[in-house]
Amino acid sequence: MHNLMIKHAAQVVTCSGFEGKRGREMADLRVIENGTVIVTGGIISHVLKPGEPVPVNESDYTVIDATGKALLPGFVDPHTHFVFGGYREEEFSWRMRGDSYMAIMQRGGGIVCTTHATRAATEKELIVSGRQRLDAMMRLGITTVEGKSGYGLDRETELKQLRVMRHLNESHPIDIVATFMGAHAVPEEWKGREDAFIDFQIEEMFPLVAKEGLAVAADIFCEKGVFLIDQSRRYLLAAREQGLQLKIHADEIAPLGGAELAAELHCLSADHLLQASDKGIRALAEAGTVATLLPLTAFSLREPYARARTMIDAGCVVALASDLNPGSSFTASVPLLFALACIYMQLTPEEAVTAFTLNSAAALGRADRIGSIDVGKQGDLVLLQFPSYKFLPYHVGMNIVEKVIKKGILIVDNA
Repeated sequence: MHNLMIKHAAQVVTCSGFEGKRGREMADLRVIENGTVIVTGGIISHVLKPGEPVPVNESDYTVIDATGKALLPGFVDPHTHFVFGGYREEEFSWRMRGDSYMAIMQRGGGIVCTTHATRAATEKELIVSGRQRLDAMMRLGITTVEGKSGYGLDRETELKQLRVMRHLNESHPIDIVATFMGAHAVPEEWKGREDAFIDFQIEEMFPLVAKEGLAVAADIFCEKGVFLIDQSRRYLLAAREQGLQLKIHADEIAPLGGAELAAELHCLSADHLLQASDKGIRALAEAGTVATLLPLTAFSLREPYARARTMIDAGCVVALASDLNPGSSFTASVPLLFALACIYMQLTPEEAVTAFTLNSAAALGRADRIGSIDVGKQGDLVLLQFPSYKFLPYHVGMNIVEKVIKKGILIVDNA
């Protein structure tokens, strides 16, 4: 049954809105105390305040008593690489020894290492491992996730990754938004021919991806030692011509100007941004491009965190994401993400909630249908064990999600 009624929630944290919230607007969660939410046919049909009559026949609905518990929109993770083969546990030891991310890449580790394993994996193997990761994310309250390709860097493996995501989107409760990231790194066979590799993406890969409808967006790793600004601009403009939305890995390791490029092209999002300049931050705010920040990656790499407080104060639309991948962030821990965002990146609990719901939906171009508890939106909801959203960063490292609801159907009951 897609008809569900959640009654008497201590808080209904609506995060109400149909587009990303900028700057200080992020603190406005529009909380309803002792509220009731009704989902009819998988869509939110009523959000009721105390004392308002229930306008439907309760016998037609599955009813959940949420007394003493907070109800939030389902979490949206707008940046992951969850389809991959192999692991890179040795690199963790190398990093603890002091090796840098780029040094590991230069010695054959990093993305290229995962490329070999992903090329060798069968489609079935990737489906099985991908489903296991989605199951884990679902238990943490994630109801929509973006998945990037980029661990093939050749024609067949890139398409294989995207087809795996399409299969999982059709068979798993979580909605998957696929992004083509053919320019995630320069594979060994293209070393020294980076411009030709971009040509290959534009002339061969984009038309294939668009023809099969395998992705809604394209992404590129715009970084010193990977793809430069002019190469990234050419790649992204060509992707737009194929009908793909634009995303960019920007200014993670060096202040190259990726944030400025994202604003120039009005990308959906610019991600990482650890080294984004003041000019780049202002440009993102003016353009309305979502600044997607990845605290788990900075934590895992022992790098300084992105300047979230500066971005919010500048009026940026700030989102949070896990960056789940086998190297720099082998985790999708929602509890740790909230703790790091608040403790080390200086987001308030309210801003962190907005950043992982409505604004992360905006980073995927879906703020009009998910990311908040508003009438007309998809019935994707999370019920916490505690009476307030403030327990998310406060109960450090603990999963406090009790129930997860997708399109009005209870898909997780941790109780």
